[in-house]
Amino acid sequence: MIAKLKGLIDTRLEDSIIIDVQGVGYQLFCSNQTLSQLPEVGEACEVQVETIMRAEQLTLFGFATPEEKGWFKLLTTVQGVGARVGLALLSALSANDLTNALLAEDKAMITRADGVGPKLAGRIVTELKDKVPQFGAPGIVPFPSKGGAEAASPLVRTKDEALSALTNLGYRRAEAHDVLTRILQSHEGEPSAEELIRAALKLLSTGSAAL
Repeated sequence: MIAKLKGLIDTRLEDSIIIDVQGVGYQLFCSNQTLSQLPEVGEACEVQVETIMRAEQLTLFGFATPEEKGWFKLLTTVQGVGARVGLALLSALSANDLTNALLAEDKAMITRADGVGPKLAGRIVTELKDKVPQFGAPGIVPFPSKGGAEAASPLVRTKDEALSALTNLGYRRAEAHDVLTRILQSHEGEPSAEELIRAALKLLSTGSAAL
């Protein structure tokens, strides 16, 4: 099984690239996000690869990072999400978008991807919502947005810290995420993680989270 290729970009196509590895050309189908991160024709690159064999046909899918490859493998565990739909999801939604959509059970956001209707979006949310901890799927750190980890604002980091604490206390991630979002929308200034946790626990313990 091919897991990684290192060579020169030979050709860039609408949905794939051809990478020249010591004179052998490999076509890799990629998401729009990966295509936007890869270098120009003639330049060197290293691409993570997922190899899929179906009906005696070998197809290679390329990813700019191991993290994006991990998301692809996670998404394609859902019935009805094949390789092409998996790439469509990664093209339409960033890792953060996917994480937030799953935590908030936001089916509408999932349907932004080509080939994903309400029914399939619901299945994706149902099957994956509890497999996505604070920053992504088990064993996966979703590929970062431009600017890296430092690009996250202090408020985002505070919310993430509070979300992690609430899930460690046994609350459902989607419920905790929704409560924290509501608190931040009505709160003036930037609360500390401790303030967020206390406010969330008050709502969750009194049943006000469902209001």
